[in-house]
Amino acid sequence: MSETFAEIIGGLGFPEGPVWMPDGSILIVELAAGTVCRVSPGGQKQVIATPGGSPNGAALGPDGYLYVCNSGGFTWARRDGLLWPTGTPDDYSGGRIERVNIETGKVERLYETCNGHPLSGPNDIVFDAHGGFWFSDHGKRRARHVECGGLYYAKADGSLIREVVYPLVTANGVGLSPDGRTVYVAETDTGHIWAWDIMAPGTIARDGLLPGRHLAGAPGFKAWDSMAVTRDGTLHIASLFNGGITSISPLGADLGFLPLPDPLTTNICFDAAEHHAFVTLSGSGRLVKVNWRKRQTSRWLSNGRGRQKIDR
Repeated sequence: MSETFAEIIGGLGFPEGPVWMPDGSILIVELAAGTVCRVSPGGQKQVIATPGGSPNGAALGPDGYLYVCNSGGFTWARRDGLLWPTGTPDDYSGGRIERVNIETGKVERLYETCNGHPLSGPNDIVFDAHGGFWFSDHGKRRARHVECGGLYYAKADGSLIREVVYPLVTANGVGLSPDGRTVYVAETDTGHIWAWDIMAPGTIARDGLLPGRHLAGAPGFKAWDSMAVTRDGTLHIASLFNGGITSISPLGADLGFLPLPDPLTTNICFDAAEHHAFVTLSGSGRLVKVNWRKRQTSRWLSNGRGRQKIDR
């Protein structure tokens, strides 16, 4: 056990998409296994559905179903003991949004196209107060080219999907401000975090040549994965390569960095009280728990020359 985190379970097949449940269990997906699982507080894993492909981000809908962004599959390589996604496989099964009954394991494909165009690699998802959801499409890497993705909005009943921003460069984490008036997207390869004002469900204000309002950029060699937004409006973004969680204010200020021992730190979610965070260390196949309330008594800073903990 680390002073920073406690491991709940290891040996997972590139876990992502953690969703905290009221009984204390965590729903996760395994990209490399094509499964949706429930992990008990004691670390026991139960496979509840097998959608195949590579399920990525997940969110519980107001109807009690789990909505999953499925990127359709990856090729994989193991390097220095870590599992890395490396490209698009020959058996790529297509990007889609799936609805999973967590009681029966039934999987429905809700959306596979938008305006006649196939979804490439749906990645992260967040529901709004109207019962619809925003999701990002990461795109796909091919042998000689890259398919772009974007930001989308859809209804949970399958009646509407809308392409809201296209193209974006490897769109990954997506989040909403607590008041529901701003939607955020983190781009992996560029290190940009974009923000848009929401005018109505699925409709944003756009002005100018940039994709959106530039909130923040990633200093140094790092890339963004998924995010969670806490009730105070802070964005907590999983950081690749330097491995950890970066916290950014709604105004774009860097609020600190929590280092974790995996360069493929990919996803974060919180319990209802926001006392604990649950983070996927995907390369090493672990789900870990961070005492977030205790962490708030300290401030983690990264200055490019190393990290230090300053007690208040």
